[in-house]
Parts: sequence; structure tokens; C-alpha cells
Amino acid sequence: MSQTASSTSEVSAEDFEFIRRQVRDFIRSTVVPRENEIMRTDRIPDDLRAAAAEMGLFGYAIPAQWGGIGLDLTQDVELAMEFGYTTLALRSMFGTSNGIAGQVLVGFGTDTQKKQWLERIASGEVVASFALTEPGAGSNPAGLRTRARRDGSGDDAGWVIDGQKQFITNAPSASLFVVFARYADPEPGNPGIAVFLVPADTPGVTVGPKDAKMGQEGSTTSDVHFDGVRVPADALVGGDPAAGYKAAMTSLARGRVHIAGLAVGTAQRALDESVSYAVQNTQGGQRLGDFQLVQAHLADMQTGVFAGRAMVRDAARAYVDGTDRRIAPSAAKLFCTEMVGRVADLAVQVHGGAGYMREVPVERIYRDVRLLRLYEGTSEIQRLIIGGGLVKQAVAGS
Repeated sequence: MSQTASSTSEVSAEDFEFIRRQVRDFIRSTVVPRENEIMRTDRIPDDLRAAAAEMGLFGYAIPAQWGGIGLDLTQDVELAMEFGYTTLALRSMFGTSNGIAGQVLVGFGTDTQKKQWLERIASGEVVASFALTEPGAGSNPAGLRTRARRDGSGDDAGWVIDGQKQFITNAPSASLFVVFARYADPEPGNPGIAVFLVPADTPGVTVGPKDAKMGQEGSTTSDVHFDGVRVPADALVGGDPAAGYKAAMTSLARGRVHIAGLAVGTAQRALDESVSYAVQNTQGGQRLGDFQLVQAHLADMQTGVFAGRAMVRDAARAYVDGTDRRIAPSAAKLFCTEMVGRVADLAVQVHGGAGYMREVPVERIYRDVRLLRLYEGTSEIQRLIIGGGLVKQAVAGS
């Protein structure tokens, strides 16, 4: 299935609205009341994971033919805005299955690879991790140092992978690693990067201890080491080593629009918490919300949410119809992830000292959203993509 085909929705607008309402109710009625439990225990409770799997959330963006629901990106971002309303750890639990890991298989895998993995990923049976980032190569895959070399010939042909990956989401619970590795030195037109499907129990794969992070308690990341890891020839995604870089760039671009939607959802939650606090609390006998400077903060927050929501929807439409899968995704991620950082900061300010206390939602939000400016490409990388893309367009049109 081509990447263009995989972007097409299989769900009608009416059916999707039912799904969206169901997800919203689950998030707000079931997950939100347990946010502090998730933060304190640093894990998603088993019953919430089971409920998410039952709702199909591990495969909502995977085509129905491979066991998913088949939402396109315009629908995906609507769910992302719902997921962002609660702890970001929940979305992290199934985000890579639908996004950067799952979409590599959907867009670039062979039919055999899809049959082997996608249905189990969509059900939640298999947790897939996107193993791209490594020390010295984060937002720019061109800097990869993990190596893959051909090994054997004929029926015994395969690949041997050596290297280290860093900050890999869901690595401690992963069943499958979607691993990016350099198979050749880069040259014009060929970055020399391939992508491989490596089961977590393959000899030579070692997962490090869970990282201790600033925020997003309940989500798990860790280092992954590949020491002489041998995989068969059919582990190469698409059967073509040259497809790896395109797979990475395409999946990341799609993921950037999703992350932008997630940021909008979190900004909406921070705004709602702030409005509620301003209405229910007083200072010097006067309602906080009656102070004009508090109103100014709320106005700036609301403006950012409105702008971000419109931008995300535009970028998703441009991705789905194929008119822009590079500049618009980066612009949406840049604006929305920077915006939610400002909104979170203002939310703490509106709450005053209470906003600095643990178990107050805006304190958690303030820590959680800082990561959004880093993964799927930092804000600095997005600026380079946008600026460089504009210059290339101008040169091509001149």
C-alpha cells in the first residue's frame, strides 16, 4: 500500500463523530480522575490499558484490512486533541503503534511484513517502538551511527546490526523495534539509511533501565543496544534498503501534525483549568477572573488555542491531499508546541502559588509539555525545514 493510499480514511464522518465522542468520554470521565494516580505510580494502570485496547486505540490509524480502524490524519488529529486533554502518558502508550512505528509498516512494509505484525500491533498484543534517535543523532536522521552490514548469501542471507539508540519510547515493554541503521556511507541522492524490523527477543538486543524524566510520568523510555544483532533478509522494511530514509521522513512528518494536535488539546485543558480557577477563587475579596490582567492572560491562552486548532486542521488536510507533507507539518508542530509552552506558563501564573504544587493539573502540564518541543524534531529543526523549504520552492519557481 502506498503512503498516499494509507492516508485515506476508511471511516465516514458520522461514524468518526461517534468514535470521537466515545474517546472524549473515556478521557474526561475515566482517565482525568486518575491522573494523579498515574503520576504517583509512574505507570498506566492495567485496566486503563485494557480499556484503550478494547476501544481500538492501539490501531485507530492502521487500515482496517490490517486490523485497525483506518482513520486518516484529519481524523487522527481530532483524537489527538482529545488525548492531549489528559496526561500525555496515556497517548504515549499507543502513539507509536498508530504513528511513527506503525506508519512505517503501513506505508513502506511488504504485504508479508504487514500480515506478520500490523494486526497484532493494532490489537495491542505487540508494542512497536520507533528506534531512530541515538547519541549524536536526534532530530536529523542523517547523523545515524548505528550500522547494518550484509551477512551471508543465498538462503542464509541477512543483516547484522550494531549500535545504540536513546530515549526510545515504550522500549521496556516493546515486542518489536523498528530500527534505523546506516548500511552505506551517504552520497548525493542516497543517505544510506535502511529500516529493519527487529523483535525485542532477538539475541544481542539489550534494553536499558527506564529513564527518569522531568515529566510525562507513566510513559516509558530507555536506551536500546544492538550488539551483533542478526536478522534475516525479510526483516528489511519494503525489501529495499534505500527506502529507509524516506520512511523516516514520511513518518516523522505525519507524526509532527499529530503532536501539534496533542499540544492543542493540552493547551485547551490548561485554559479550562485556568478559567475555572479564576472564577472559583478570590484575591483580596475579589474574584480572580475580574482582574483585567488575569483576563489578559486568559485571552492570550484562548487565542493560542484557536490559532493552533485551525493550523493543525489545515496541516492535516494538506498532508492527506498531498499538497504539503513537509512545510505545513513542521510549521504546525513549531507553532503549536511553542504555543502550549506559553499557555502552560500562563496557566501556572493564573493559579499563583497553587500552580506550583504537585497534584494540581497545571503543574503537571507545565512539565509534560516541555518535551513536545523536542521529539519528532526540535523547534530548531522545524525552522530549518520551513525556511529551507521556502527557499527551495522559490528557486524551483524562478
